[in-house]
Formats: sequence, structure tokens, C-alpha cells
Amino acid sequence: MLTGNKGEWSEIYVFLKLLADGKLNAADENLNILPDVYYPLVKILRKELLTNREYVLNGDIELIDGNNGTRLFVVPTLEFIKKSEDLLIALKAATGRSFSLPLIEDFLTSIDVHSLTALSTDKSDIRIVVHDQNTGMKPTLGFSIKSMLGKKATLFNPGAGTNFIFKLLNKKKVTFDLQDFNKSTLAKSKARMLSSKIAIRLNELESLGFDIVFDSIQSDTLNLNLQLIDSQLPEIISHLVLYKYKSGISNLTDLLTNLINNNPLKFNLSKGHPFYEIKIKNFLTESALGMTPETVFSGIYDATGGIIIVKETGDLVCYHIYNRTEFQDYLIKNTKLEQASTSEDDNNPGHPVLTKTKPYKFGWVYTENGELFIKLNLQIRFK
Repeated sequence: MLTGNKGEWSEIYVFLKLLADGKLNAADENLNILPDVYYPLVKILRKELLTNREYVLNGDIELIDGNNGTRLFVVPTLEFIKKSEDLLIALKAATGRSFSLPLIEDFLTSIDVHSLTALSTDKSDIRIVVHDQNTGMKPTLGFSIKSMLGKKATLFNPGAGTNFIFKLLNKKKVTFDLQDFNKSTLAKSKARMLSSKIAIRLNELESLGFDIVFDSIQSDTLNLNLQLIDSQLPEIISHLVLYKYKSGISNLTDLLTNLINNNPLKFNLSKGHPFYEIKIKNFLTESALGMTPETVFSGIYDATGGIIIVKETGDLVCYHIYNRTEFQDYLIKNTKLEQASTSEDDNNPGHPVLTKTKPYKFGWVYTENGELFIKLNLQIRFK
């Protein structure tokens, strides 16, 4: 029996819905369909562990063996329309983290689909062949799928390697007890209920006279990936991360405004060049289309088409690399920095602990080679 969460079932919904509609609509930066910009579908390519199939739009849907080109059978398009509608209703009504949908599974079995996710070695969730009306060609494009029907999807996944490490410079040579400081700021955050212990910690460090200075990224691979996009990107993102944890502000547009106003890298902004905006947009684009934190990034897009969004209405829209401006505007307007869970030793409050469910070990002041540091973790989620 097939079981999955809303995100996994949404991949099947996109598969059925595209075959039902026969085209993929482009969108503006606010997810509104652009009526004159769409991509007619030729076929969908789908590989699973034991099958390699092509679903060709030719009046009805022809199922082709992808290994030898043999036509296996034909399914009326009306069946894809009906099943995509049924699946949308089921997804909106579904509760729980994982669930099965037997009636949908029966139909999937009949069209030789036996898993919720197709095999993929990159960030593409679905591979389609479209008729490119700009060039007349029929390219194969890989799209990443982001669904608004369930939990908001992540754009940049957290891990231990996505820790940004800051050195704490004790300019005033104040007496500083590490354990007492971690414990006291933790107690203050609990007393204030909604206040973040990390925000309290960072602001108290500054009030004591410490300078919080970007030192490095925990993952050398991520650091080099970011430098490949832009040599100044590690430092630029460090300022975003630090301000997010100090202020509690998470929306990327607000964080970017603060970055521009403070201009920590001292760019010449007198002519209106959007240095920070362009660099952050390029980072988001690369994250959406190919770059992951712990894999060496070559600059080649994995999701060569872009992103398909499943809207709450069930409509599908895409951001293709052709409409890059709308794609980047959408990313900057619809993402936020989010905080992963920190961890604490129950027998020694104020002391970080590494666990399987909270593995990032950040937000605590620690010592290394006689110097003080704090790690802040980067995670980006759609809002």
C-alpha cells in the first residue's frame, strides 16, 4: 500500500493534473497565472525502480515503454481529469503525517505507477517534455515541486554544516563565565515565555561589550558553494543570519531591507546598484534549482525547468528559467529564515547536547582554543 504525506502525494497530484490539463501555466511574482505564458506538454517521463514509462499527450494519454518505445495502452484524458480532482479533494481533507488513498492507488496501479515519488538523482521531482513556443524545440525539463496543500516546504534545508560560526571578541576584557551565562540567558528566556534565548544571548553579549564577528561556515563544501555563486556571499548571508537571530525578524524582504540600510560590506550604493538584492536572489535561485549544502555545486542546474507550485486552490503554476525575474521576485517575497530546534542537557541546564532529533548544536556560547564562539544555523522555508 502506498503511504505518504501531503508533499509526497502532491507529486502524484502534479503528475495527474498536468496530464489532465495538457499544459503548464507560468505565474507572476504573486502566484497569479500569466494567461499568455504557458508551456504545452508533449509527455511526462517517469522512472521507477522496475519501470521506465512515457505518458504521451496525443488526444488521450498513450503509455509508452521508455526502454523500447512500445505503446502499451491508451487511457482517456477524462480519467486523469477525474482522478486529479478526486486526489485534490482527498488531500484537502487528509489529516495526519502519513496516509494512504486506496482508490487513487488503484488507478495509479492501472497506469503503471507504483510509488509516490519517481526516481531522481537531482532536485527534479518531475521530468516533462514541453513544446517550447519561443524556439520550436521540445526540451526535456526537470521541475522541483513545492506544494501549498501541506506543511510549508523548505528551500534551504538545515544541518550541522549550515551553522554560521561567529567569534565573540571581548573588547572590554570583562569577566565572563561561560556556563553561568548560558544558564542565566536560558532562565531569562523561560521567564519571558516567548523571548528567544538566542536573541537574549546575542543582545546581552553586545551589551557586555562583545563584538560578534563572522568567522566561518561549519561546512567547507557549503562555504565554497556560496563563494562559487558570489565570493562575498558567505559574509552577506552571515549578516542576514545574525540580524534574524538578534531581532526575531524572519521575512527575507525585511532582512534584506535591513541589510541594505546598514550596508555592512560598504558597497558604493550612491548610483542605486542593488548589490545585496541581486546577490541574495542569485543564492535563492541556485538553492531552488540545484545547490544543496553538502554536495559540491558545479553551477549546473538540476531542476532545469524551474519550480512547479501547487496552489491551495489546486491550480498549478510554474516559474521557468525563461521568466527569471518573476521567479526571483517570488522567491524573495515568499521565503523566510527559520530556526531549527536547539538542544539542552536536562542534567546540566544551559549546556548544549547533540541528539538525533536536534543535531545542529547551535545557539550556545562555547570555547575553542581559548576563544569564545557561537553558532547560528541557516534554514530557509517558504511562508
